[in-house]
Amino acid sequence: MQHLRTTIARLRPMAALQTARCASQPVQGGPGERALRTFPSARRLEAPGAAEPFLNGTSSNYVEEMYFAWLENPGNVHKSWDVFFRNANAGVPPGAAYQSPPGLSGPRQVPAGGATSVVGARTDVEKLIEDHLAVQSLIRAYQVRGHHIAKLDPLEISLSAPLSKQPGALLPPGFYGLLESDLDKVFRLPTTTFIGGDESALPLREIIHRLEMAYCQQIGVEFMFINNMEQCQWIRERFERPGAMHFSVEEKRTLLARMVRSTRFEEFLQRKWSSEKRFGLEGCEALIPALKTLIDVSSGRGVDSVIMGMPHRGRLNVLANVIRTELDQIFCQFDSKLEAADEGSGDVKYHLGMYHRRMNRVTDREITLSLMANPSHLEAVDPVVQGKTKAEQFYCGDTEGKRVMSILLHGDAAFAGQGVVYETFHLSDLPSYTTHGTIHVVVNNQIGFTTDPRMARSSAYPTDVARVVNAPIFHVNADDPEAVVYVCKVAADWRNTFHKDVVVDLVCYRRNGHNEMDEPMFTQPLMYKKIKQQKGVLQKYATALISEGVVTSQEYEEMVAEYDKVCEDAYTRSKDEKILHVNHWLDSPWPGFFTFDGQPKSMSVPSTGISEEDLSHIGNIASSVPDKDFTIHGGLSRILKARAAMVEQRVCDWALAEYMAFGSLLKEGVHVRLSGQDAERGTFSHRHHVLHHQNVDKSICIPMNHIAKDQAPYTVCNSSLSEYGVLGFELGFAMASPNALVLWEAQFGDFHNTAQCIIDQFICPGQAKWARQNGIVLLLPHGMEGMGPEHSSARPERFLQMCNDDQDVFPLIVFTPKSLLRHPEAKSSFDQMLPGTEFKRIISEEGPPLASPDRVRRIIFCTGKVYYELARERKHRGMEEQVAIVRVEQLSPFPFDLVKEEVERFHHADLMWCQEEHKNQGYHDYIKPRIRTAVARTRPVLYAGRGPAAAPATGNKQTHLAELQRFLDTAFDLPGTSGEQ
Repeated sequence: MQHLRTTIARLRPMAALQTARCASQPVQGGPGERALRTFPSARRLEAPGAAEPFLNGTSSNYVEEMYFAWLENPGNVHKSWDVFFRNANAGVPPGAAYQSPPGLSGPRQVPAGGATSVVGARTDVEKLIEDHLAVQSLIRAYQVRGHHIAKLDPLEISLSAPLSKQPGALLPPGFYGLLESDLDKVFRLPTTTFIGGDESALPLREIIHRLEMAYCQQIGVEFMFINNMEQCQWIRERFERPGAMHFSVEEKRTLLARMVRSTRFEEFLQRKWSSEKRFGLEGCEALIPALKTLIDVSSGRGVDSVIMGMPHRGRLNVLANVIRTELDQIFCQFDSKLEAADEGSGDVKYHLGMYHRRMNRVTDREITLSLMANPSHLEAVDPVVQGKTKAEQFYCGDTEGKRVMSILLHGDAAFAGQGVVYETFHLSDLPSYTTHGTIHVVVNNQIGFTTDPRMARSSAYPTDVARVVNAPIFHVNADDPEAVVYVCKVAADWRNTFHKDVVVDLVCYRRNGHNEMDEPMFTQPLMYKKIKQQKGVLQKYATALISEGVVTSQEYEEMVAEYDKVCEDAYTRSKDEKILHVNHWLDSPWPGFFTFDGQPKSMSVPSTGISEEDLSHIGNIASSVPDKDFTIHGGLSRILKARAAMVEQRVCDWALAEYMAFGSLLKEGVHVRLSGQDAERGTFSHRHHVLHHQNVDKSICIPMNHIAKDQAPYTVCNSSLSEYGVLGFELGFAMASPNALVLWEAQFGDFHNTAQCIIDQFICPGQAKWARQNGIVLLLPHGMEGMGPEHSSARPERFLQMCNDDQDVFPLIVFTPKSLLRHPEAKSSFDQMLPGTEFKRIISEEGPPLASPDRVRRIIFCTGKVYYELARERKHRGMEEQVAIVRVEQLSPFPFDLVKEEVERFHHADLMWCQEEHKNQGYHDYIKPRIRTAVARTRPVLYAGRGPAAAPATGNKQTHLAELQRFLDTAFDLPGTSGEQ
């Protein structure tokens, strides 16, 4: 009896979970109907005191039926059975678990703690209940932990899963109280397994066999952490049902052909360019049929566009055999004699992307495949892919992700080690960022460069990060191509069914080390001794199919010869290429955007003004609530009244001007998307583009979407607390179309440094490296206001250093204000926004110096907030006729022509650059030589600003003010020679 109590105690959490899950799902027709429909004999037990016959030797079949009915829903059985099973589950022996219902024989008292003496051996019914609980627990153990002992590693060295070799990874049946004599007993199967197929009961021996076949072979399934019963059942059915992994002869022949292409492509490159790095796929050749299966299944479900991102390894093979890039274009990349005709530095071949629309031969449907270019910074491309996917879904009206999807490939070490993976996963279900499910494929080399998993991560698997979003994880031995393809079919169906992320972990190895020039025996001698003995997967699979009679040896050899000839012919053509064009390698083309009527577009500043009527209309929208019954915060009412007053006065502050800019674009049909931390309200409580009902939860209003009937939609969204992932996402979104304004706003400009990888690797050099076209705008709040080194500087010197002045630069970096958002003088008249007006690259001096230019002794060039401090100080000192202040609004490309005009206007004045940033930061090093160039190096350029420093700002308010006054004194010290020349 003690053993029964122990067993039930072990299973208590499971039984409680099943009870809760079943109880949470209403049974059609009311309590009891489902049990009566499933267990007809239960009708005889639906009576008062129905559990009482248990004490008098009730048939075990009745008890079994009641038990399963109760597990599904306690309401399915009579109250007396409910009490009995609850007591037994709480540890009360069966002899004491029954309590007569009130009114029959009086309440039955159970001693405290359930301690009741029962003399004699267990009854058959007691043993039956105990054994069924044990079998159910055993089944669940395989579902939860079977992957730990699955045959996943082709090398059979198991470096990557420290739990798999520990005792207790999967406990033997004896642990659950099942004896060897029970192996041939037949047990009813619970509803949480499909191993029986059409059978409802199986011998224990067969149950264990089928569980091992389902969970402990070349596929390991991690899914029991998912807290959705429907999803768990969906996965169980696809891996447990007998015969689920069945391949027809034609499917096997197709798989073999794809393995031939994958393998022979790498062997061809090795023969032709043995001394070149290519990051080949040897050791994971099954990746190609895996990806093609994902695409085939998805195409059959209606997907017509797939955006992919991947690291170096296997990229050329994916381009050749998945994207179907012309082989001669790939082989051109290896020819050092060819020179690119296009401007730009270019990039190594295993970083390049591609965009290709072709017919899918399996589904006979057209499909667009895009492989994004990416740098060596592993996983950085992940959010970029997601952003581009979201944009394509948005522009084609795919609100559920049924037409456009993303596939991300990862290395095992990077998947576990790079934080942007986690950031990207946590965008997966956010309303403004979800792509409705991504398929992640991990090429699990079981090593990262030279670091083995024991030094590279703390978890059992590299894929454990995916568990944070309840993504199922399918581990598979990559040396079993059929298992790989089956898992990919399931993954594609999962994504199509539930539109949630899923992970395929291809456990493989690197045959040639990190790259073809590397010597892996230095650091992993035993592993690579094993690899040298390993037969190639194509050889093993071909041998298996020949032995099955699926193909003949001759047919297989013809497959190989046919593809080899394709490669040789392409190689010959590649030698005839005279010029290598970067344009062959665009991943997001913008056809026709840079030309007009066949001619290059002018790079001059166009007119951006709008009519007075439009200004007033947009201003009225910005200062009101479209729905009169919508209750807003009292403080916001005052803000809207202040906006209305500005519209009446025909002036704009920064927030209203932003409203005018966005609103006029929307009215013209240009989509605007603004995202960032707290972007809806604005970090400084200045924007308020999303209004919140004060009395109704989750009720919001976006007035910007009420400007015109046929306007473009406005998307404004608060992001997760991420810079790296979110900026990458918005960059990807901006790639999809040139006819959109996509903006990312940092909470403070300083915070862009945690997204520096995206800026350094994608934004600034993107067009030069990959001919990548992008129009993203970065809004970076910037200004020295005594708020410390983390809330002051957007580090403009970094962006200026990366600019190329010889051509217009995309994207646009806007150093936005903080204190100027409410500065009374930081306003503009409607007159500066009417038709015919345009962006001013320089704002010239408009005050008293214009009346007597010969009296001006100094021109102070500056940019940003410091202008208002200079203007205030000039007025305070009474030097308004002696000092001209010129604002440089466009820093790059530098306005040489306009600077020259300003200098010639005040030809007696000396020249000074003034900034509030430290001398080794900000704009000084960029601006000074360009001003000197504008004046043909005939005049010196003085400096006023803070001295050099390591930190961008002080956190002490008094020190801040002292520094400010010091450089203002320098700026207006006309007789001296402050600053260097």
